[in-house]
Amino acid sequence: MTAQSEGLVYIVDDDDPVRDSMKVLLEACAYDVRDFTSCGDFIEQFDGDPRACLLLDLHLPVMSGLEFMERYRKALNGMPVIMVTGRGDAATAARARDAGVSIVLEKPFDEDVLLDEIHRLLPQKEPVPVAP
Repeated sequence: MTAQSEGLVYIVDDDDPVRDSMKVLLEACAYDVRDFTSCGDFIEQFDGDPRACLLLDLHLPVMSGLEFMERYRKALNGMPVIMVTGRGDAATAARARDAGVSIVLEKPFDEDVLLDEIHRLLPQKEPVPVAP
């Protein structure tokens, strides 16, 4: 992470325009962003450090975001997960929460809501001591 970074956010979404727009938004807000088109690509690159936040699409080819959470929840070591979906329902949202998802956001979502949730969920940095 850069010295001025607000934190690290991973994005897993197979929709290029959606993934790219989230990345641009987050980078403009000083977040370090690593983006992936599939759960498999993400888990291959994830180093196990939970001091980040994961934006995970629900509907992905090969392995859905929900299947990923049910299979790899422990590997995330408690990292907060925001699941995004364009077509969710109450039963899916409940199953996602049971699988360890922190919050489910329906697309299209308000950018401010997304930013507020990321800020709330990311581990807070240690305050920098001020020299007397």
